[in-house]
Amino acid sequence: MSDWADDKEQPDPMDKSVKISMRLKELYSKYILPAEKRYNYPFFYESPLLSDIEFDAKPQVLLIGQYSVGKTSFIRYLLGRDFPGQRIGPEPTTDRFTVLLNGPDERTIPGNALSVHPELPFRGLERFGVSFLSRLEGSQLPSSVLRSITLVDTPGILSGEKQRQNRGYDFTKVVAWFAEKADLIILLFDAHKLDISDELKGAIDVLKGHEDKIRCILNKADQIDRQQLMRVYGALLWSLGKTMTSPEVCRVYVGSFWQEPLKNLDNAELFEREEKDLMRDMAVLPRQSAVRKINELVKRIRKVKTLAYIIGHLKSEMPTMMGKEKKQKKLIADLPTVFRTILKKHNLAAGDFPDLAQFSAKLAESKFTDFHSFSQKTIDALDQVLNVDIPKLMEELPSEKDSPETLRVKMGRGEIPSVPMPTTASKFGKADESNNANPFGFDQNDEDRYWALQDSADRLLKSFEALGPRGGFLSTEKAREVLVKTGLEKEQLRQIWNLADIDKDGLFDHEEYVVAMFLCDAVLQKNRPIPSELPAAVIPPSKRALVKDRKGGGF
Repeated sequence: MSDWADDKEQPDPMDKSVKISMRLKELYSKYILPAEKRYNYPFFYESPLLSDIEFDAKPQVLLIGQYSVGKTSFIRYLLGRDFPGQRIGPEPTTDRFTVLLNGPDERTIPGNALSVHPELPFRGLERFGVSFLSRLEGSQLPSSVLRSITLVDTPGILSGEKQRQNRGYDFTKVVAWFAEKADLIILLFDAHKLDISDELKGAIDVLKGHEDKIRCILNKADQIDRQQLMRVYGALLWSLGKTMTSPEVCRVYVGSFWQEPLKNLDNAELFEREEKDLMRDMAVLPRQSAVRKINELVKRIRKVKTLAYIIGHLKSEMPTMMGKEKKQKKLIADLPTVFRTILKKHNLAAGDFPDLAQFSAKLAESKFTDFHSFSQKTIDALDQVLNVDIPKLMEELPSEKDSPETLRVKMGRGEIPSVPMPTTASKFGKADESNNANPFGFDQNDEDRYWALQDSADRLLKSFEALGPRGGFLSTEKAREVLVKTGLEKEQLRQIWNLADIDKDGLFDHEEYVVAMFLCDAVLQKNRPIPSELPAAVIPPSKRALVKDRKGGGF
């Protein structure tokens, strides 16, 4: 029986990350949410209660840097195209937070509408007020990259106190909010200006606790020679060592992260390897989404548990009748001793305690008499999640101990999302790997570059462009119209769509359009059966890595 028949009889199981998200939502609403409400976690940590949509959200990549370091150009390079609201220039151009989202059409979404959208995880931004929301914008466009991740571009950071005063909102608090939601945080630096301004230092400071997410980029490094690069790289590490409190400096990628050819080829090989490493880091984000969600929830549970002990202790120390205000002031003044007492008594980790100065300020705004008393039942419920429920969820994820059989069960048969990344050999001074490198095409012996449909691609280019692709893509509706006109049966068209839509974004680029037309012609003109999977020679070279990753490493 064919693979397609098997698929019909045995539907694909629910995606593993979806299953885990559903279970995390159950655990949060049943055990963690009541504890957060009881001990006022949103107030003390300035982190709102979680909604269901936040567990279902795509991985987010947050870009931070001073003006003119190339944040927007980097995003354009990733997408392979311009996006609505894009502003690029040597002067400060990006004056707002821009969230890039996948969608069927190109448009911008005002910040106020973005913050109340029921299907997007940005409702918590309302707390920063209208002044901030007027500086927030959504940029929607059809993109195979944005199908798997969400990108967040931030305003370029300037030096001096004037900008900070004129923003009208607390920039570092907004960065902290996005950092908590992000799966990857990219700090960009310009090889020509390494100074870290006060506001950038403030933004880096609020990333404390998210060091595992941070990656640094030393951009525009092709504009200096090898000796200068060595000095600049050392200076950046020294600056980061002074700014970031962690004992280890985060990973720094060096290169020129945009589509233009390198200006200096001295370090071309190094830059190419660095870019591939960074792109690989980003491409695996969707696959690591479930692990990241578990990790973030564990960090939150540990904070909630520690907060419960602190609030319970402060409540127990308050007198029942007289001198309540005096006792509260004494406890706040003696907060370091209180923390040490709780830490030793309950064997907690020092890293789970809140920042001393910030917590003291929050306590000064509170009335200890309004606090809830310590609840062992709440602690037991949190321990149950940490020690039993979360480990069970982790067992459902693939690990190196799995046999091929158990691995197949865990992974299921559904599509593994990935992020298509730019391939630009010519940028690094190498021969272009497209057909332009040989005007007569490549022969079958060149397995990496040979494409059996190259002649068809050249012939069908005009008909593809006549269909009016937007940003290089045919919309789902337009592509459907083209296939329906072939007169094939609905079941045949369904199979052809599944094969031709290689990156599973619901759109057809030129290469996917060519594959679809080839499959239709094979059925109509040659009466061939539709294959269960595309032959390797029919898969466009630019998409073979994607197919290989989806199949787990081989065709």
